[in-house]
Parts: sequence; C-alpha cells; structure tokens
Amino acid sequence: MMQLDDLLAKNSEWLKGEGPRSNIVISTRLRIARNIDGFSFPHWADNKVKEEIFEKIFSALRENIFLKESLFLRLKDVPAMDRDFLVERHLMSKEHAKDLEGKGLVVDSREIISIMVNEEDHLRSQVIMSGFNLAETWRMVDSLDTEIGKKLKYAYSSRFGYLTSCPTNTGTGLRASLMMHLPALEMTGQIENVYEAISKLGLTIRGFYGEGSEAEGNFYQISNQVSLGHSEIDILNGIEKVINKIIDREEETRRYLLDKKKRETTDGIFRSFGTLKNARIITSRELVKLLSSVRMGIDLKVIDGLRLQTVNEMLLFMQPAHLQKKHNVKLDSSERDIKRADLVREKLGEK
Repeated sequence: MMQLDDLLAKNSEWLKGEGPRSNIVISTRLRIARNIDGFSFPHWADNKVKEEIFEKIFSALRENIFLKESLFLRLKDVPAMDRDFLVERHLMSKEHAKDLEGKGLVVDSREIISIMVNEEDHLRSQVIMSGFNLAETWRMVDSLDTEIGKKLKYAYSSRFGYLTSCPTNTGTGLRASLMMHLPALEMTGQIENVYEAISKLGLTIRGFYGEGSEAEGNFYQISNQVSLGHSEIDILNGIEKVINKIIDREEETRRYLLDKKKRETTDGIFRSFGTLKNARIITSRELVKLLSSVRMGIDLKVIDGLRLQTVNEMLLFMQPAHLQKKHNVKLDSSERDIKRADLVREKLGEK
C-alpha cells in the first residue's frame, strides 16, 4: 500500500524535463473544480457536514479506475511538515494545508493526478504533466472528471454551468496553469509587457506556488482567470495561443542575448554555476535564482553534461520540507541553508 514517505524516494512526473517546449514550459496543470449537489460549499459547511462530504467523496474515489494505486490522506492526521512537503510538490495548495477539519487529499502513484477534498470546493481534481502538453493533460483530467461524475452528482445549473464557491470558477470549473521559465524576458525588462498583455486577455501571472505567491528565479505560473461563459476548448485554445507567443518571444530573446551580449550572458551563467558548485551556504531564494540562470545555460548549450531534469529536481528537493524529510529531523533556516548547499554540491558532482 502506498505511503506518503514513498513520494520522497521518487521524482514527480512533471519534473522530468520532457514533453513539448520543456526548455521553457516546465509543466502543464489542469484543475477542475466541482461541488456535490445538495451540500453546502466548504466555507459555509460546519464540521459535521464537511465530514459527511469527506466520507462520501473518499468512498467514491476508492472505486475510481484512475486511482487504483493511490495515496488517500485525511489531512488532520498528516503532520505539519508533511503538509508543507505536499504543497512543495504542487500536489495541494497552501490554503488546503490550513483549517484541516473534513479535508482530504488523494495522490496517484505517478503524481500525475491529485484531488483536494473540501478545499474551496468539495472537489478539486488536478492533472499535472511535464512540458507544454495541454491536449494530453486535458484528455486525462476530462476522463477523470467523467469517471468521478458516475458516482457523485455534481452541483450544476443549466444557466451557469458547474457551480463553485468562487464566481470566477463557475461554468466549466476549469483552471489551466502553465509553469514557465522566462529569464531572458526578465533580464531585458520585457516581463512587465507580458504582465500587461496577458491581463487584457483574461489571464494572470503568479509565482512558483500559484495564488498568493511571488515570482522567484524567473519562474511564473500563467493561468486563465475566468471560466464562466467559455467552453473548455475555448479556454484551452486561448491560453495555448498566448503561451506559444510567450515561448517564441523568450526563445528569440535568449538568442539575442547569446548573439549580442554573449560575454555578459555567459559570465552570469558561469558565475551562477560556480556558486552552486562551491557554496557552503545557500538560501532557498538564492538557490532558485541561481538555478534559473543555469537552466537557461543548459538550453543555450553554454553548460554541458547537466540535464534539465536535474535542475528541475533541485528546485523541488532543496525546498525546506523536502530537506527536513530527507534528514528526518526538524532544521532551522540556517541549518537548512548548510544542508542545501551540501546536497547541491553532491548533486552537481553526479552530473
């Protein structure tokens, strides 16, 4: 039977550095929000109702063909460090790690599927895959949602579509999020233009951990803001067009930097690489910034012998909860900074 600690010994599917345009798009995530007909939404439900919802949903999910070998967690039984660990792996939101009564999480064995129970909505089903992979990700999340709907009756309005706690999710309940690495646009001051342009198109930019988080190391999540009045295909086609334009601009700018500002660009990359290989203390924020530079260096073929997957893994496995779980001990920030530097040097030594 799958255990939470099993996740520590394996890599998340979305970290593989594979799939279309994975040099710039780290992952594609699609999430569908649903509520069960006849029950108050989580923010208005008391603990007794939340528990009833939890039992009803978990009972249905245990019979789901997509979740045969999955981890089923009641969050109030999960220690705080493990909850932070799950947030770092992008398997649940920071919000879901608070006010734990009646909350649950289901994770499949490959970490492609995760389902939050009683977060902002009764069900938030997520599929996350490596690279720019909207079509395959949509096929999977749509099939999962259909299968769940055979066991649970969703709250639905013929006028508005699927009913959700937040009006921006009402309709399809679909949120598409692309994790992108955009160092060249940041270096040349073009990222503000991206912010401005996509906000006019009904999209939003957030940080590495989504809503409420700041962008670090030139890593951004770009997602749709509204689903009401739009079909799933409209949402996916719209975001695909925008993401393709951003990818083209980022690649064009990387080529410009290598062609017109090669000395400054390569110097910054090698300085970052040298710091990672030799530092004895590295903060989490500094690590993300340094890895961003090195990741671009791999794509520009300035750095040889290092894979995108290795950099992606370091972005995750050097985060606070992962470090503490690896060493099976609670560490203060200064202790984590030392352990992080040790592990980075060890990882880069492996190439």
